Amino acid sequence: MIKKIYKKVFIFTVVATVIFTTTGCGELFFGYNRADTKQALDESYTFPLKEKETITGLISYPTASEPDPNKRAIFERLEQKTNVHVDWTAIPSDQWGDKIALQMVNYKTLQDFVFSGGFSDSNLLKYADQGVIIPLEDYIEKDMPNLKKVFEKYPEYKTMVTATDGHIYSLPWIEQLGEGKTAIQTVGGMSYINKKWLDFLKLEVPTDIESFENVLQQFKDHASEIQAEFNIEGSIIPMSCIVNNGDQDPAILINGFGEGYGDADKDRHIAVTEDKKVISAATQEGYKEGIKWLHKLYAKGLIDPECFTQEWSTYVSKGKSGRYGVCFTWDIANIDNLKDWVPLPALTADIRNITPQNGSFTSGFDRGRCVVTALAKHPALVCSWLDQMYAPIQSPQNNWGTYGEKDKFNIFVMSTNSKGEPMLKHAPLGDVSPVEVREAQSVGGPLAILNEYYNVYVTVPDDAQYRLDWIKDIYTPDMNTKYVYPNVFMSQKDTEEISNLLADIKAEINTKKSDWIMNGMSDEDWNEYIKKLDAYGLQRFLEIYQSYLDKYFEALGQ
Repeated sequence: MIKKIYKKVFIFTVVATVIFTTTGCGELFFGYNRADTKQALDESYTFPLKEKETITGLISYPTASEPDPNKRAIFERLEQKTNVHVDWTAIPSDQWGDKIALQMVNYKTLQDFVFSGGFSDSNLLKYADQGVIIPLEDYIEKDMPNLKKVFEKYPEYKTMVTATDGHIYSLPWIEQLGEGKTAIQTVGGMSYINKKWLDFLKLEVPTDIESFENVLQQFKDHASEIQAEFNIEGSIIPMSCIVNNGDQDPAILINGFGEGYGDADKDRHIAVTEDKKVISAATQEGYKEGIKWLHKLYAKGLIDPECFTQEWSTYVSKGKSGRYGVCFTWDIANIDNLKDWVPLPALTADIRNITPQNGSFTSGFDRGRCVVTALAKHPALVCSWLDQMYAPIQSPQNNWGTYGEKDKFNIFVMSTNSKGEPMLKHAPLGDVSPVEVREAQSVGGPLAILNEYYNVYVTVPDDAQYRLDWIKDIYTPDMNTKYVYPNVFMSQKDTEEISNLLADIKAEINTKKSDWIMNGMSDEDWNEYIKKLDAYGLQRFLEIYQSYLDKYFEALGQ
């Protein structure tokens, strides 16, 4: 026992020594001398550099794609353009969550910047408070003209990335495709129905819960006929999904129950009422009745029994075998094919409504995409290089893929716009999965694609265009919700409190959702659930979100 205690004290002492080492020149943390900040800011760089420089970066990559970032055409061209070599440490995306946390406290191996961090607000503020990452607003002003221009054009993004202490600790990912209620992010997981099966059985696309349930039943009752007609191997699955799994969750089906809030925010389970009040969507009567209805479908054998446990790969594999009648995802082309499927419109239950996703009215936005660490000896060089990601013709490539790779499928061909200037033109995808191609070529990271870039620097992706059309024509007319919760940047104290509260609240909501869809729910179960959420601090959780919503509307003069 004594040995164990000594070991823990020794480890703490070593860590403390590393973190709080000081020198005569000022505080030293992770090799970054904070007294040298002005010297670092005075540095400036023009590309291409006369002599090659090397910086270090940390990045994730899809497991089935090229693991060496420097073998991707995008980074090869950037090195030629800038004369900056990046010594990458690449982590498979399925291991990122565990390994990035260890990397961020490893002062011996931490890189100059983290390119594809995806950091939560809580982590951003924690690392900022510890001095692991550095403020960037001065570098943005001096060394990042591309990003600076984006912030000047859309000041809301600068506001959204600025912490309550006035500092900017991260570089964002911004993707505009549509705006307001027509933005591509308003609906994440769409519900799709197999039009080929409907036509075969002479059925119409359902528009309410009764006709939807009937269609699923017809799929089940005529399974053997469907199998024979379309030569399907494996059993017919009237409806498949992955419960509590983002875009694959069936939450969009229950928007029409009760008050019509549904549960579009699958991370925080919040919504905003017409009188600007923040509520828990997962405690409303409509949610309760919607979950009961999903259990009814499950009990009748109309929902995939693997919907609570299957992985993405299994879900896709069954879809590509042609076994689904209804499924849920961002883009049906990732599951099956476009020609045989159509989006399922809002289903009328008590009312007819589609609740847009929170934050979607300001388009796609990730605040914690990229950070510069305190280990960077030349942060101005790092920021200058990272600013290249915000160049109008570079951002689309980082986001979707590139052009001109030999013997490979390319997302783009280099073309010209109406003025004869260079423009990336999307190549037809054909039967190729958009996800697979993009994972092979794109690099992600910080970037900005603005609506005004389309048909000037880049064409709209075909899969984005048809999705935009679906949202505008099928979903926007039923978006009766006036407000969505905006992207706000909370203080460290409130972020930590929200994070702690959400851990229990989200676990309880997700656990009960799965249990009730599978096994059903009684009024006693529901009442006990509400009591538990209140005991976990739900009211305080909503109170914090309300305070920031009030400040947001005050800032807008509303």
